[in-house]
Amino acid sequence: MRVGVLTGGSDCPGLNAMLRAIVRKGVQEYGDEFIGFRDGWRGVLRDETVPLDIPAVRGTLPRGGTILGSSRTDPFRADDGLDRMLGTLARHRVDALVVAGGTATLTAAARLADDHGVPLVGVPKTIDNDIPLTDYTIGFDTAVGVATETIDRLHTTAESHKRVLVVEVMGRSAGWIALHAGLAGGANCILIPERPFGVAQVCEWVESRFKATYAPIVVIADSALPDSGEIALHGVTPPPDGGPRDRLSGVGEWLGREIERRTGKEARTTVLGYIQRGGSPSPFDRWLATRFGLHAIDAVHEGDWGSMIALQGTRITRARLAAATSTLKTVDPALYEEASVFFG
Repeated sequence: MRVGVLTGGSDCPGLNAMLRAIVRKGVQEYGDEFIGFRDGWRGVLRDETVPLDIPAVRGTLPRGGTILGSSRTDPFRADDGLDRMLGTLARHRVDALVVAGGTATLTAAARLADDHGVPLVGVPKTIDNDIPLTDYTIGFDTAVGVATETIDRLHTTAESHKRVLVVEVMGRSAGWIALHAGLAGGANCILIPERPFGVAQVCEWVESRFKATYAPIVVIADSALPDSGEIALHGVTPPPDGGPRDRLSGVGEWLGREIERRTGKEARTTVLGYIQRGGSPSPFDRWLATRFGLHAIDAVHEGDWGSMIALQGTRITRARLAAATSTLKTVDPALYEEASVFFG
C-alpha cells in the first residue's frame, strides 16, 4: 500500500518514535511505501510532502518534536479545503492516511473518514491527555516528568527564601498535567480548570504551610480560573492563523500577585510553557508511541477506517474517532479529591 502520514496540532515528544514504528513495520512486514505530509493538514492542503522511508526515520527514537513538522491548520476552514485535500491524496495515489494529532486534528480526521470516505486511522497525541477512550496520549508522560522535575527543583528555593512559588503548567481545558505533576512533586495546592478556585482558600493554604515552617508550592493549570471570575488574562488573543484556539497563560502571574497582596508573603511565578513540549521523550512515551505506531499500520492493513489507536490499561485497543473527538476527557472529581488531602 501507499500510505500517507501527518502529524498535526502542537508538537510533543514521542511523535518521531511513532513515525519510526509505522515506517519500520510497514516496510519490513507489509512492503508499504510511505509519503509524509509536511506541517499537518497544511501539507495536505498545499501538497507539500517529504520522503518517508527507513533511512528518514533512522535514529529518531529519542528525538523530540516531529520530523514532518506540524501546525494547527483546520483544513475545513480553508477555501475549497476538502477538494484540495482530496486532490492531493489522489495525485499521490494514497491508499490510506495515518493522522497523529490532538482533539482538533483528529476531529478533522473523523469528519474526513465518516463524511467523505477517506481511508484513515488516527493516533492520539497531546501533552494535555484530554482525548477520551485512551488512558494516555503520546507526549503526556514527558510533560508530566518535566513539570515534576521543575517542582522538585523549586522546593529548595522556596524553602531557602521562604517564598511562595507558583508553577503554571499547560493543559488547556483539562487539568491532567497539573494534577499528576502536582501530586508527584509534592505541591501544597493544585488548581485545575475543572474546579474554579477561591483565592481566599488558596491564601489560607499558603498561610497554613508557613505556620508549619514549610514554604508552599502552588501548581496551577494555564486555564484554571477563580470562582469569582475576577481576572482578565494577559495574552488571550486569537492566533494568527485565524483558528479557534486562544493563547493561554497569565493566570499564574496573576495568582502570585494576589497571594503576595493578600498574605504579605513574597511570591514568585514560574511559567513552564513550551518547555513541557520540548526535548527527548520519556521511556514511557517512546514505548507508547512505538506501540501506537505498530498497531496503526496493522489497522491500516485491516481496513479499520475511522478508528483511533488507544491504550486501555496495558493493552493497545481501538476506538472510533468520532466517539473519541465528541467530547474532552477531563479530570474526574474523585481523583482531584484524592490529591486535596495534601493541600494546605
